[in-house]
Amino acid sequence: MAALPVFPAMMSMYFPAAAFSLPSTDASGPVKSARRVNALGWAGLLFAALTAVLPVTAASEPTGIAPTAIVASGDGKKLYVAAAGPRKVLVLDEQGAVERQMEMPAPPSGLALSPDGTRLAVTCAAPQSIVCLVDTARGRILERVPAGHTAMAPVFSPDGESLYVCNRYQHEVLVVAAKSGRVTARIPVEREPVAAAISRDGTRLWVANHLPGVAANGAHVAATVSVIDPAARAVVKSLRLPNGGNLVLGVAVSPDGRHVAVTHNLARFYVPTTQLERGWMNTAGLTLFDAARLEVINTVLLDSFESGAANPWAVAWSADGRNLLVTHAGTHELSVIDFPALLAKLEALPADLPRGQAPDYTRATNVRSDVPNDLAFLTGLRRRVKLGGNGPRALSVSGDHVRVAGYFSDTIETVDLGARVLRPASRALGASGPMSEVRRGEMWFNDATLCFQQWQSCASCHSYDARVDGLNWDLLNDGIGNPKNAKSLLWSHRTPPAMSLSARESAEVAVRAGIRHILFAVPPDGVAAAMDSYLKALQPEPSPYLEKGRLSRAAQRGKKLFEDARVGCATCHPGPLFTDLKSYDVGTAGRYDKPGLLFDTPTLVELWRSGPFLHDGSAVTIRDVLNGASRAGKHGQTGHLSPQELEELAAYILSL
Repeated sequence: MAALPVFPAMMSMYFPAAAFSLPSTDASGPVKSARRVNALGWAGLLFAALTAVLPVTAASEPTGIAPTAIVASGDGKKLYVAAAGPRKVLVLDEQGAVERQMEMPAPPSGLALSPDGTRLAVTCAAPQSIVCLVDTARGRILERVPAGHTAMAPVFSPDGESLYVCNRYQHEVLVVAAKSGRVTARIPVEREPVAAAISRDGTRLWVANHLPGVAANGAHVAATVSVIDPAARAVVKSLRLPNGGNLVLGVAVSPDGRHVAVTHNLARFYVPTTQLERGWMNTAGLTLFDAARLEVINTVLLDSFESGAANPWAVAWSADGRNLLVTHAGTHELSVIDFPALLAKLEALPADLPRGQAPDYTRATNVRSDVPNDLAFLTGLRRRVKLGGNGPRALSVSGDHVRVAGYFSDTIETVDLGARVLRPASRALGASGPMSEVRRGEMWFNDATLCFQQWQSCASCHSYDARVDGLNWDLLNDGIGNPKNAKSLLWSHRTPPAMSLSARESAEVAVRAGIRHILFAVPPDGVAAAMDSYLKALQPEPSPYLEKGRLSRAAQRGKKLFEDARVGCATCHPGPLFTDLKSYDVGTAGRYDKPGLLFDTPTLVELWRSGPFLHDGSAVTIRDVLNGASRAGKHGQTGHLSPQELEELAAYILSL
């Protein structure tokens, strides 16, 4: 792996010219990078001291109406809204009035209408999720299908016979017989499937995986899109996004079936975080795929030169295929893109310049590989519509009407694509009281308008749930050229100090430093305190490695090994916090770290979802940690354990 050249990186701090071009997405050079908050944890209930039986703690649920998904009936006269706050599905009439409310067993996370419109599939997300199949005429639940950990993104096959469901934290797609509710297959994918779309002929299911499933210090760190053959019930190809492509949230297939669009963050994680201008840290990406060839066409940026379009989320095409639509949950906008013109512009670009021809330096893009760094590529091809709501995470298209759901504003906004001027008309989903301090903190955590030029939000590096992004970042609070992995913010307020090298004495200090030095902003009064409240309120999700809420037999044996003084895990990771709040030289310092560094001991709670591991993200799995660095003798004593014992120890740690 090539080293990060420190001198050129430092040059960018002193020469403004560096701000006029984006760091390349080519992975040929810098890849070792780092992340700000390393204190693994923030907020929530303390686990009861873990014994052989692990208590199942419910995840924190949203307040307010919190619309997470919307879908319109075939004639556009009804709109179904997944209201996560009250655990209901709302049915709206043509005027936007709620005509029916359907109670759900858990917060609804996704909706899908059967091709004939008679059934509505509702994923109700929980550690043991339920998929409800609803009779749309009577509003009654016909079947309750047990699903996996945090089910979401249901998709019907074109014939209505099969239903596909993403089990996010079991990294799989569930295949359900739609009429009987019987689970017929489980298809593994890379990491955290959160969105899915199927081709019109039903021969390909496209699944968007939220996070990279690779080491953070590798040559190409990005999430994948899994292409599934429903007939074979297998992944036929995994398409990796450009380097830095992560936090994937949306996928859509064009009406003619020829193209697929995926929304994601495009992080420039391989340069020090010295500035924000021109998307130096984070940009908003839209990657297009050729559906027949199963190939990436290109990645375009949804930002503009001086205004980021942070946190792209939902994506859809208009029925005629002319408009490609993207919501921006961080900047509260809707992008309306002229897709035929975009495609023509991409196709006109050569792969390489003719031999002997010099690039035109007055243009940002000369060849196809320039496109992911061109902030002006969509100029003249895209209308950027400012919405009145906050946190647009879902959209639905019916005819010329686009409906967008505001997660934090509890609104539905309608945009008429046929109008000369695109002005959203907003309607509240219900009466709303004062926003709680916790929800206000969550809103600010996800709000990029707080940031200088709207390039990013806190969620751009910790995801919208305040956990991880799978990348390393070179923050300046502990020097330059020593990148570190982005860590979960769960329990950080309970486990000071913050950051890998304890650069911040507490999470409160880290929150305020992050706003000033990462968002480059001076926040309005109360914003940082509200973020503290949100992060403190986070609760650990029960691990998918538990069996009916309890440790498996293997994990029970692993618990004994964990507590065995000869192994030494519990010495530095004692319950109930699973950290002693101290720092050690654990033998994990890399070639770019100063000798003798002491690393903060992170909590192990919810470690199952916070990889890759170690401060440099070099360990993809817990087994990599136990088989690698721990054998140096400074990070536990596991060299004498058998392969089976190592598996049992890993099973316990992954159950926390």
